[in-house]
Amino acid sequence: MTLAQTAPQAHRITSNLTQALCAGNARFTLRNTASGNRLTYRMQVCDDKPTLFFVQVLTGADNAGDYTYLGTIRDGVYTHGRKSRITDDAQSAKTFAWFWEKRAALPGCVEVWHEGHCLRCGRVLTVPQSIAQGYGPECIQLVGQA
Repeated sequence: MTLAQTAPQAHRITSNLTQALCAGNARFTLRNTASGNRLTYRMQVCDDKPTLFFVQVLTGADNAGDYTYLGTIRDGVYTHGRKSRITDDAQSAKTFAWFWEKRAALPGCVEVWHEGHCLRCGRVLTVPQSIAQGYGPECIQLVGQA
């Protein structure tokens, strides 16, 4: 078996978008099929505040580590971070703010893809059903989608 056969592949998130992204450790890509543009983000829950999430955007070549802080989501509301090195008028910041506001009714040209890691715990998913759901078998029970 080759590496290409065992590596997780991206899968489109088509339902329960807010629940999926707020599961705890989501890495996802927004893709505009009309323009071909795409941006990858990471949302992580604060360990001691389950309604607080830190939002980061991929800014380098290392898909696992080159993320830069953008802002926070607190009680469902996104706020650009004052300490972010990325300005609020940067394309990545404007795109995320727009996406978060419109996430319940995105236009058909906007797709949301997860990377083949559990949206809750971040573990690599290898079972096709788990990849399609976005969660491993234990996490799917915890988020209530089983």
